[in-house]
Amino acid sequence: MEEVTYMTQGTCAKAIHFTRSDDGRISGIRFDGGCNGNLKAISKLCEGMTAAEIAAKLRGNTCGAKATSCADQLARAVMQQI
Repeated sequence: MEEVTYMTQGTCAKAIHFTRSDDGRISGIRFDGGCNGNLKAISKLCEGMTAAEIAAKLRGNTCGAKATSCADQLARAVMQQI
């Protein structure tokens, strides 16, 4: 298992932490900053998914007028680990 820290860009959350298992499953997702309740929900919903599954659901999601979101940043983070 590999612990990963991804520094976000363009979001209220400053970093995302998660573990990638040998079979490619993502777990233990935690955000530094951002909308606490929403990010806890995203973390629970994505627990145990593969990077591709997470990216398929969250990639391209935006927040207000921003070109990205914490969810989009999570998708980018996990895809870098493939």
